[in-house]
Amino acid sequence: MHARAAELLNLLGMRPHPEGGHYVELFRSVHRVQVLGRKVERTALTTIYFLLVAGEFSRWHRVLSDETWHFHEGDPLELLLFDERGLRRMRLGPVARETQPTVVVPAETWQAARAAGAYTLVACTVGPGFEFADFSLAVDWPDVASRIANAGPDVAGFI
Repeated sequence: MHARAAELLNLLGMRPHPEGGHYVELFRSVHRVQVLGRKVERTALTTIYFLLVAGEFSRWHRVLSDETWHFHEGDPLELLLFDERGLRRMRLGPVARETQPTVVVPAETWQAARAAGAYTLVACTVGPGFEFADFSLAVDWPDVASRIANAGPDVAGFI
């Protein structure tokens, strides 16, 4: 593991995330909101740090809220999105022609990610706030996993 990645794990007190990589929650709003159409109440906003190192990846998953990824440091990150429009590839990183420092993933979009180098540190902000009750792994949805696998052999490995 890259020395800086190991340092970040320690400094930030990160722990393994069920989708892969490591995370630590930075913020959970004290405010609550009603989620229209789902008739549930959620925290208004949450934010985590999320770290992927070379060889790790964020498995295909979805969140029932909008999620914004913010690049902080390290190498670019390949963010994969899958929905009714098909597979899309984005690169999160410093402002450049081929990378964006911020990417918004619409609610219910399947997503996966991997560091394009030694490590990538990002923050993920979710609104309404993240709850594990609103989180699904594609492996638990065989029809979705099959559609993702058919999108390409290089993305099937993230299931």
